[in-house]
Amino acid sequence: MRIDQEKCSGCGICIPYCPANAITIVNKKAQIDEDACFECGNCSRIRVVRCPKKAFFEQPGLYEGTRAARKFFSDPMTTHSVTKIPGRGTEEVKTNDVTGRVVRGQIGIAIEMGRPCLGTSMEQVEKMTSALGTLGIEFEEMNPLTHLMDDREKGTIKPEYMNEKMVSAIIEFGIPVSQMVPVINVIKDVANKLDTVFSLDMIYRFEEDGSLPIVPVLEDMGIRVRKNSKVNLGLGRPVVTR
Repeated sequence: MRIDQEKCSGCGICIPYCPANAITIVNKKAQIDEDACFECGNCSRIRVVRCPKKAFFEQPGLYEGTRAARKFFSDPMTTHSVTKIPGRGTEEVKTNDVTGRVVRGQIGIAIEMGRPCLGTSMEQVEKMTSALGTLGIEFEEMNPLTHLMDDREKGTIKPEYMNEKMVSAIIEFGIPVSQMVPVINVIKDVANKLDTVFSLDMIYRFEEDGSLPIVPVLEDMGIRVRKNSKVNLGLGRPVVTR
């Protein structure tokens, strides 16, 4: 994002709304650190920030280069060109009743890098994806982050994207239940080497008796499972039952 210096009054109303802390007041005018900016567009939302001078605007050519990744992964009002899905570009569990992305005997894992609050960079994302690549993980095809990899088997990100930053990017893949423990151990190990945070999502189909047998295993590994999780009710049609 950029600020029209002729319009800016230096009121500072925009500063607390920037998740990247990229806006400061210099010489009584708001300035944006473009390296830190996520391109989320919060500052320009007239129903949120209400900049009295409407001084914010997108830089020309934003959607044409690698910086577009910041916009697509940070602004929920944009739609990813690969998956045609807004937000961070993946449906994950929300439509699993009709996509069958995660079937019985499998676990879907989503690692929401940068969430909550801190944001992330592709450098931090690659620390996680490259470590998972050593386990032979098959990253989800219908996730836009996968399309920014130059080697999906190794989990490496294309070099031209390595300096990009965003509010959050989701690493997504499915594995057999038998592989859960070694995968979680790798994730826990990488967590200690990151300069950001992440939220860990586990996707699993309920057993016929309504149980989730992976929960006690996770708790034994020191992972607390929150009660306020998403539940797909299976109302979509045609429904996938496998």
